[in-house]
Amino acid sequence: MTLRGAVPELSRRRRQIVLAVCCMSLFIVGLDNTIVNLALPSIQHELGASVSSLQWTIDAYTLVLASLLMLSGSTADRLGRRRTFQTGLVLFGVGSLLCGVAPSVGLLIAFRALQAIGGSMLNPVAMSIVANTFTDPKERGRAIGMWGATMGLSMAVGPVLGGVLVGAAGWRSIFWVNVPVVIAAVVLTAVFVPESRAPRPRRIDPVGQLLVIVFLAGLTYGIIEGRDLGYGSPRILVAFVLALVSLAVFVPYERRRRDPLLEPRFFRSAPFSGATLTAVSGIAAMAGFLFLNSLYLQDTRGFSALHAGLLTLPMAIMCAICAPISGRLVGTRGARLPLVGAGIGTVIGALLMLDLSSTTPLWRLIIAYVVFGIGFGLVNAPITYAAVSGMPRAQAGVAAAIASTSRQVGTSLGVAVIGAVVTARVHGPFAEGLAAASHAGWWIIGGCGLLVLVLGLVTTTRWAYATARRVGVEEEADTGLVKA
Repeated sequence: MTLRGAVPELSRRRRQIVLAVCCMSLFIVGLDNTIVNLALPSIQHELGASVSSLQWTIDAYTLVLASLLMLSGSTADRLGRRRTFQTGLVLFGVGSLLCGVAPSVGLLIAFRALQAIGGSMLNPVAMSIVANTFTDPKERGRAIGMWGATMGLSMAVGPVLGGVLVGAAGWRSIFWVNVPVVIAAVVLTAVFVPESRAPRPRRIDPVGQLLVIVFLAGLTYGIIEGRDLGYGSPRILVAFVLALVSLAVFVPYERRRRDPLLEPRFFRSAPFSGATLTAVSGIAAMAGFLFLNSLYLQDTRGFSALHAGLLTLPMAIMCAICAPISGRLVGTRGARLPLVGAGIGTVIGALLMLDLSSTTPLWRLIIAYVVFGIGFGLVNAPITYAAVSGMPRAQAGVAAAIASTSRQVGTSLGVAVIGAVVTARVHGPFAEGLAAASHAGWWIIGGCGLLVLVLGLVTTTRWAYATARRVGVEEEADTGLVKA
């Protein structure tokens, strides 16, 4: 059966080029989640930013990205995936250029949000293009594995590349480097990526979209700003109440819609629900680690951005090695082994950092970075695989958008929660008290890793896979779509 609006059959060479272009877009979006971490002290010193402003420099990007991913996916299904993809590339490039010339931290945060609007049009749309380009299940599994590996690699390379760029050309260069990549991606997309649309585009859900934005913004604002304003202050209480009310309204509202922004039925699939929770917890651990580690190395230990980036090179190397291995394992043996390995690596890495001090030997740090690199390298590919496996091919973009949204929520919560917990425990000068205060953060990161481990064991059983098959059959029967 051929889907109206699906990508026409392409040669193997062209399919690989399409995959490369899509992975290129994923790489720069993922890179901007982490490359900023090594620039935070430089941004703080040049623009006079507070710790909460530094948190917003990261979370403004991830919040907007998380809020708009599903809307962008449905928009692309309706208006055309290539057209939406190219629009996202242009907005991301313009936002990157503006970030590089921002004169104040407030404008930098605003331009980061513009970046994220463009980025939201890249990940789920590119996943839809990949899922509809690779029609053979095994070939699609390998392509999705490579997709997930690219995400892991981009997040691991970010700190190293950020340190090198900040040390060589200043913090603004971390944004300018995106521009030539975006230009190349726009040209390659125009030449090699065919246009496609969903056979039955999902209707826009403005109410659901607004509720998602209010929930994520209210929750993150309350966590970040509560440390300074007080968690019992009226402004913070209002933020938390708005978040709770929007969530309470969102769930029953989405159940009644024919084309919900967030498909409730998907969550009856244990692998899909597990992928969502794994994305939140696993990426929260990584985001919290990168945030704490960049401040520790530069503020507490006094290393330059370049030196700090080079110190994290072992983590990037292990992630670069393990990410494609994880992709291949997912394509051949399923998600269990990489998920269990990711959980173990994150837990052990956190345990190695529990007694962090201003005099911790560098060899101890490097061992911890190696172990973290293994864990982070393994976690991304099985998240994407579990999210889209068993789903109708035309719904792959929606499923991937939810998984990508979960990653961004994890990043936002990791930085917000761990940053708030740690900074609240700093006594005296920030640089001197950070190491001792960070112990609570490492416990949280270890707990996230333990959750990944448990989910990896539970959501890869025969029972779990049976729930995924039932959801896929129900979705196919109701919509008449071809199953992935």
